[in-house]
Parts: sequence; structure tokens; C-alpha cells
Amino acid sequence: MYRITKANEIAKNIFLFDVEAKRVSEFCLPGQFVIVRSDKDGERIPLTICDYDREKGTITLVVQVVGASSLEISKLKEGEFFEDVVGPLGRPSDLCEMSKEELKQKKIVFVAGGLGTAPVYPQVKWLHEQGIGCDVIIGAKTKDLVILEDEMKKVANNVFVTTDDGSYGRSGMVTKCLEDLVAEGHEYNHCVAIGPMIMMKFTCLTTKKLNIPTIVSLNPIMVDGTGMCGACRVTVDNEVKFACVDGPEFDGHKVDFDEAMKRATIYKTVEGRAYLKAKEGATHHGGCNHCGGDE
Repeated sequence: MYRITKANEIAKNIFLFDVEAKRVSEFCLPGQFVIVRSDKDGERIPLTICDYDREKGTITLVVQVVGASSLEISKLKEGEFFEDVVGPLGRPSDLCEMSKEELKQKKIVFVAGGLGTAPVYPQVKWLHEQGIGCDVIIGAKTKDLVILEDEMKKVANNVFVTTDDGSYGRSGMVTKCLEDLVAEGHEYNHCVAIGPMIMMKFTCLTTKKLNIPTIVSLNPIMVDGTGMCGACRVTVDNEVKFACVDGPEFDGHKVDFDEAMKRATIYKTVEGRAYLKAKEGATHHGGCNHCGGDE
């Protein structure tokens, strides 16, 4: 059992939790995630580690209500418990593997779409702790869905907020904001884009045009988070990868976003999972307990 020490609704249907998870907080790095269950019968939900406090032994998780399981999590209060918190899972951000000298050569811009602001924050904070500055674009549909703006301003050089409806900050998509910033004279040679798959796709199309190398953090369907089930299969540079163990970060200019989005849609139905099992053959892990591939 993992006790919740803080529980707040930080935007409409978006909830932040601080959770006691000493071993996770001790070893995690920006870019990694955990899989949680709200109770013994709950669904396994992958959540990015938004922040961590090694001294207190806590991690911070951000959850958006999109279905029954996330709705149950949103009802949890301070002093209550998560049944399971498994992690840290996935590979840390590639920034954590760079030397201080390499980082100093980077002119970094983060593009955070919606809930993607949560996994962007720990990377920006980590860079700040290394004495490395960066810019951040936070995109949301409307003002009510902007999260972690104040926290981000404490650790980034510049924070630019843009909303689809123009209700706050700049008006328009994150891609327009990025193009505008470059046109205004901002120079970038490294981009990290995290958010909805469609947002990351078009951000990568934009950065390719602007000649900015781009890393994305993929968020396909995950079941076990250890590479056994194959649910999070993606194609990167024409090779099969699994986001939970090979990622979640990949070179965005090499990701087949169209395939990933199509596969996520197909995977939602029994017929679709059976189709994927037949189509993917020997490379379909089949350990998700949904498609029959594990029998």
C-alpha cells in the first residue's frame, strides 16, 4: 500500500497526487514512469513521474480523468492509498545521459501539450539543477486546462503558453507558437515534445522543417510495462520497438506516428486485437491477456 500525502485538483478533471514510494523516489530519473492500481481490482495505469523528493521518499503523479479507472483514482484523498505503485519503469530522458559540456551546447525547447506538461516538468527541473536553461511551450485547448505553469516558470528560462481557443497566452497550436518563436529570433538545436500523439506528430513535422532534432515521449497503450505484453509496440526507423522498455523516448523524426495512432484505435476492440495478432505474427508478444496470443 502506498499512502497519498497530497491530493489536489489542479485543473478541470486533472488531479495531482504526492505518493509515498521510497524505492521509486530513490532511483527514478526524469522520463521514467510507474504503473499504479487504485485498489486490488483496479486496472493497471501507466503514469509518468512528474516529480520526486528523495528525502521525503515521495513521487508526484498527475492523472486526467478519461475513463472509469482514472475516475476512481481521482476520488482518492490525502491519507488514502494506492494498492500498487510499480517502477521506475522505462528509460530515463536522453538528457540525463549527456555530460555537462554536451548539455551546455544545447539550446533546448520543450513542447508540452495538455497533460504532457507533467512529464516535461521533471526534465526542465533536472536541467535547472544542472545549471542548464531552456524554453518551454505549454499548449492547452483552453485556459482551464493549463497546468504547472507557475512551477515551470521557476525552473525554465522562458515559458510560453498557447491555447487553441485564444483564451489565455498566445492563440493557436503549439506548432504555430514554435514557428513564431523561431521567426522572432529564438534559436533551438534540441526539441523535446510530449503530449497527445497527434500533437507530437505535427510538432515533428514542424521541427523537421526547421531542422531541429526532436525527441518525443510515446504514450501508447501499456499493460504490464515490462515488454512482455507487446501492447505498446511502435515502429521507429522501420524497427519494432516497445515503448515501455525501449522508450518511452525516441527520435521523433523516425517514429511512424500514423501506424501508432492506427494501432491504438484497432487495439481497443476484441476483433482488432485478433487482427493485430495475425498481422504481426512472430513479433506480436501476445502477453496482454486480451488477444489470445499468450495461450
